[in-house]
Amino acid sequence: MASYLETAADIAREAGALLAHYFERRVGFELKGEFDLVTEADRASEKLVVERLRSHFPGHAIVAEEGGGHSSSSDYRWYVDPLDGTTNFAHTFPLFNVTLALEHAGEMAAGVVFDPVRQELFAAERGAGAYLNNRRIRVSQTAKLEDSLVCTGFPSRRRHLSVNIHFYHQLAMATHGVRRTGSAALDLAYVACGRLDAFWEFGLNPWDMAAGRLLVAEAGGKYSDMQGAPHHLSSPHLLADNGHLHSPYLEIFGEIFSGRYRVPIPGL
Repeated sequence: MASYLETAADIAREAGALLAHYFERRVGFELKGEFDLVTEADRASEKLVVERLRSHFPGHAIVAEEGGGHSSSSDYRWYVDPLDGTTNFAHTFPLFNVTLALEHAGEMAAGVVFDPVRQELFAAERGAGAYLNNRRIRVSQTAKLEDSLVCTGFPSRRRHLSVNIHFYHQLAMATHGVRRTGSAALDLAYVACGRLDAFWEFGLNPWDMAAGRLLVAEAGGKYSDMQGAPHHLSSPHLLADNGHLHSPYLEIFGEIFSGRYRVPIPGL
């Protein structure tokens, strides 16, 4: 499996260098839907990643965000987000990445998240730990909800229907703070290395979280859906944290799902 991880890391670095080139040029963007953006950089990065994967592993299936993947009956399937954080990228906000993950026979086997701005490569292999630039990483030891720094995200599409604002408000009151970076893959990588204590979000796509979930697990953390059930790539929501905080987060999420708020939402 090491060769898969090493190849994925090489491809991610190459795609990241391409993204950095486009970032410096401040490329334009277009809308995929009412709010979803796509840039020339997304397409160029995906083309590069898919070409490299097909060259190295011609029999593997590839699922890619912009639709340039490859169908196959293989037990091996790659999940590719060629530019996670497109809205940040399009506005020259320097927080974006390229992420690849390999699934084998239904289990995530390897994953990488590469941030070309900070030159940080997060990598994990099932059963072999998680690493940042080849140095072992582990989740934080924070054990109290009120001491935790947590992160979330909001959908681009149907944002007016998102219930997450209720969760955001309650967690903002109950924790040390809530962040919203615009990049789920990096949020999960930051949980894995202890920069964040937890992350939750609704409606993620498989390529958004495939590598990040593995990073968290291999760094000693825990993930499930937001109601405590086993998480699958098709699950409607995700909670990932350092393990110590899993029960406290599930408890407060359970209250919010049932319509009970610890802190009333203020009126205007």
